Amino acid sequence: MRSRQRMFAAVMRLLLKCLRLGRRRRFKLVRQVEQLWHYGHLCLRSLLYNSFTNGDVVLDSLFEPIYWLVDHVTRWFGVVFVALVIGLTSSIVAIVYICLLPLILQTYTPAWICWHLAYGHWNLIMIVFHYYMAITTSPGHPPQAKDDLTGVSICRKCIAPKPARTHHCSICNRCVLKMDHHCPWLNNCVGHYNHRYFFSFCLFMTMGCIYCSISGWEMFRDAYAAIERMKLLEKERLQVAANQTYYQTPPPTFSFHQRAFHKSVVYLWVLCSSVALALGALTLWHAALITRGETSIERHINKKEKQRLQKKGKVFRNPYSYGSWDNWKVFLGVDMPRHWLTRVLLPSPHLPHGTGLSWDLPPCVTKQRAPLLAI
Repeated sequence: MRSRQRMFAAVMRLLLKCLRLGRRRRFKLVRQVEQLWHYGHLCLRSLLYNSFTNGDVVLDSLFEPIYWLVDHVTRWFGVVFVALVIGLTSSIVAIVYICLLPLILQTYTPAWICWHLAYGHWNLIMIVFHYYMAITTSPGHPPQAKDDLTGVSICRKCIAPKPARTHHCSICNRCVLKMDHHCPWLNNCVGHYNHRYFFSFCLFMTMGCIYCSISGWEMFRDAYAAIERMKLLEKERLQVAANQTYYQTPPPTFSFHQRAFHKSVVYLWVLCSSVALALGALTLWHAALITRGETSIERHINKKEKQRLQKKGKVFRNPYSYGSWDNWKVFLGVDMPRHWLTRVLLPSPHLPHGTGLSWDLPPCVTKQRAPLLAI
């Protein structure tokens, strides 16, 4: 009996020992799996960690293929956009010379004829000159040699010196001095050397469209009413032709010249009014940026910097702003009073202040610039 009890106790102790050993091995295996998981997670985070990573960076990464597609489409369709601008502008000029100018010469007084001829041709010359200069003038690019510039950063994409206010254009695949944006309607970047041409083109094109819309309002109303009458008479003519008898004749129709004239006037007014609204809003936006001494890119950068410093109790000051009036003088290149006529109201190919590599105080500025940060 005792031998059986001893044997049973020995078997039970052996079974318990096996169970404990299996549990320890199982726990050890679980601990090893956990350690491997934490180690792999740590390695992954160490490879992908970036202190600047946030939701915006993740979205930019996800939309990178779309950005690439837009950049390449814009690059290849730039020539089409330029041809479209030239074609639409030429059509408006042709309608004015063929349809409206003879009517003006026949019906207006000599004073109004002189006004329309002088202002219209001056506005047209300013539009053509500034658009040609905007699309043919290089916006400016920094030198590739690193020894030419000191105290500048390096562009991560083209591995070249990147002076202040310089940004990389993904469409042109180059850094641009004082880059504002890439304009598909110019097929060119808007930068240091052609920013004035771009804004002047927008301004004079808006003025020309407003001038055509206001001057052609009465003609537009008459032409639109005539087109409605043409539609009504055409409907009556078809009804009469369907029920025509020997004593009925169809009503008179408008000639081809009359139809073309009325439709051209409507086309001119609708196109000029639409462009005046769209381009006028863009011109006002850029005028506000010039008043603050900023570009379109710097507007977003300065806004984020202002919010960052505001949390620290500091005030952001734009180092490239010299005051509203002086900002316009620097932008337009006005160094003396006569330049308002020779450089602003007349076509002028003068260069902007500075080289775009450094930003010293221009001679036309009457006061020192404000410091970058103020407590």
